[in-house]
Amino acid sequence: MSLQQIIDRRLSGKNKSIGNRERFLRRNKEQIREAVKRAVDGRGIRDIERGEDVHIPKKDLSEPVFGHGDGGIREVVRPGNQEYVKGDRIAKPKGGQSGGGGGGEASDSGEGEDDFVFHLSKEEFMQVFFEDLALPNLARTTLADTPEWRSQRAGFVSDGTPTNLHVVRSMRGALGRRIALGMDKRRELHELEAREQELLKEDRPETPRLLLETRERIQHLRERIEAIPFLDPIDLRFRSRVRIPVPTTRAVMFCLMDVSGSMDEGRKDLAKRFFILLYLFLTRHYEKIDVVFIRHHTQAQEVDEQEFFHATETGGTVVSSALVLMEQIIRERYSPAEWNIYGAQASDGDNWHHDSGRCRELLADKLLPLCRYFAYVQVAEPEQNLWDEYQKLAEEVPYFAMRKAVEASEIYPVFRELFKKEGATA
Repeated sequence: MSLQQIIDRRLSGKNKSIGNRERFLRRNKEQIREAVKRAVDGRGIRDIERGEDVHIPKKDLSEPVFGHGDGGIREVVRPGNQEYVKGDRIAKPKGGQSGGGGGGEASDSGEGEDDFVFHLSKEEFMQVFFEDLALPNLARTTLADTPEWRSQRAGFVSDGTPTNLHVVRSMRGALGRRIALGMDKRRELHELEAREQELLKEDRPETPRLLLETRERIQHLRERIEAIPFLDPIDLRFRSRVRIPVPTTRAVMFCLMDVSGSMDEGRKDLAKRFFILLYLFLTRHYEKIDVVFIRHHTQAQEVDEQEFFHATETGGTVVSSALVLMEQIIRERYSPAEWNIYGAQASDGDNWHHDSGRCRELLADKLLPLCRYFAYVQVAEPEQNLWDEYQKLAEEVPYFAMRKAVEASEIYPVFRELFKKEGATA
């Protein structure tokens, strides 16, 4: 049986143990998950550059321990005692003096002394948030014409900067050169040394002359061998790196929202929560994310995030105007061959009754063939004509999904239901 060792060489910031932190996150997953769910309330749709502070009650961190019971006779030495003598009874401390009993004065800032607070990094935040979700039928579109570049190793070269010098490869080449250049000389040297030993055993008149010639040749060969340089400039080898194109994947997210008079601030807030979740989710799958905001009442227009969520409008509703504008923007700026297109629509379902059928036709014939996924969230309970038309479409197209969410607490479960992994529970 072979033994495999895995060594974790990740750097621990500020001398903290990565292993201990990961175990802590696993043990307190439920509290962390609840804190992450609450974190999106006050964030903008692109505000993901920070993690989150997680508060865990002290009681949830307690562990079972073994201790001695109160029975029997015990003698305990209390250092520094100036008040009690043998036989005195020590009164229990009054409430609020120790143990976090809550007897302290109230404050308008800071955290409670009973809470354990730690910071969840951006990577940990998103890992907890989307650990069991996946894009349905994910198939990325790659960009071959506008690639990114990255540096990649490309063997070794004989010229380069000192910082790229590969010492082991250079020494290996030097050793091979020394062996190759000195091979014949060493072979001849060994033969002459053997000849020298034979001449020492002979007793002939020419033996002293032959012995002298042999020793001179031996000395000459040793000098030649020692003259071979230990390291020559031709031995040096430097790491070579080349820039290669890397096809990137990118996505565009269309946020469509009804801002007619029937969409109050509460319903807009529900829509915002859903759009934030979708944007965060897509950033885990694509290197580049574009967000297009389209708001509509009887007419649709492309706006920025601030106006999308906070501007007020009155009047009727024509949902098809937003779908027409979305198709126009896709044709002009986001080729389906180069972009992964996602659509998210939020509405209260109220629409001009003659327009709902056209919305279904626009989605079926124009938009859904261009999209990877399209999700519709109705932020009102009554099922109106738009819901009925979309429901016909949901039965035919697997990458079109629709759900209802009428309270803030329902947004996250709805999102998880839309994007849950196959075989996972929402």
